[in-house]
Amino acid sequence: MAEPETTLEKTTSRNYAGDTVSTRFTDLIGCRWPLQSAGMGLVAGVDLAAAVTNAGALGMLGPQPLPPDAFDAALGTLAERTDGRPFGVNFLMPFLDARQVELAARRAHLVEFFYGDPDPELIRIGHAADAFVGWQVGSADEARAAVRAGCDLLVAQGTEAGGHVRGTEPRDAILANVMAAVDVPVLAAGGIATAEQAAAALGAGADGVRVGTGFLAATEADVHPDYLTAILTADGTDTVLTEVFTLDWPEAPHRVLRSAAERARSGDGEVVGELTAGERRHPIPRFATMPPTRAVRGDIAAMALYAGQAVGAVSTEQPAAEIVHGLMSEIGSSTRRV
Repeated sequence: MAEPETTLEKTTSRNYAGDTVSTRFTDLIGCRWPLQSAGMGLVAGVDLAAAVTNAGALGMLGPQPLPPDAFDAALGTLAERTDGRPFGVNFLMPFLDARQVELAARRAHLVEFFYGDPDPELIRIGHAADAFVGWQVGSADEARAAVRAGCDLLVAQGTEAGGHVRGTEPRDAILANVMAAVDVPVLAAGGIATAEQAAAALGAGADGVRVGTGFLAATEADVHPDYLTAILTADGTDTVLTEVFTLDWPEAPHRVLRSAAERARSGDGEVVGELTAGERRHPIPRFATMPPTRAVRGDIAAMALYAGQAVGAVSTEQPAAEIVHGLMSEIGSSTRRV
């Protein structure tokens, strides 16, 4: 694995040539576009990760609660379907399985972690298998700690983001603070669902953008139809940063649709539905963190319907490749020296 550049000036050059954009992120990872999909748990399965990667961005496989053999098989399928193109795997520190990290690092270009103190041992595992290692951070202090631990790139997450939120600052503020604190490539996350928003983040100096809510509307995302409808009909004022869905992840703020938080609070009973996995059925407790996939049945409206503040820009279900190309369509008009 080539060592990442850590001494580049903060004014990083962007090179635009046809359908290829070069930033420190694309140069490091080897993808065509400075765009990464978020690893959104079971929603971001092999289908979505492969589609994003094959469209020229960096597709991320979300955390998968699978035994090692099944997880490795999923990675193998993803590798086959992307034919050598770069993809990544996202891990949540509260639910970390170190065996999965080792398996992912052997196949993925990037292993990425979120929501916990940067761990040098995990970074060593990634590098030992020739993978790059990233960390999604919510403050400049956490960014410095991640770089000291050996991370190759960072994601600066603003409070506009859907799902679990680490920091307390809006995207533009956390992006500026993190870029001032470290010299590795930094991606901007939170409130990005349009070409104009992506171009603005790149123009502000980000080496790439990370998009979650926008990819909930991808045909390849494993999203329950009722969840998808709620996303397509919502706007930014319909989300709330809360701690309602913390049954299995205490004290972890997250942004969801306001209606989901209200429905969960007002309902009765300890169980709101069930997940079918093969021949097994697993109950979904009220206030659980898991968003509803197509394999879920029950009171979908009372489940964790994660969505970011840019949800109002997401109004149509379409293939992930079209989402990638739409998001990247305006970057040539953004500032070329930022």
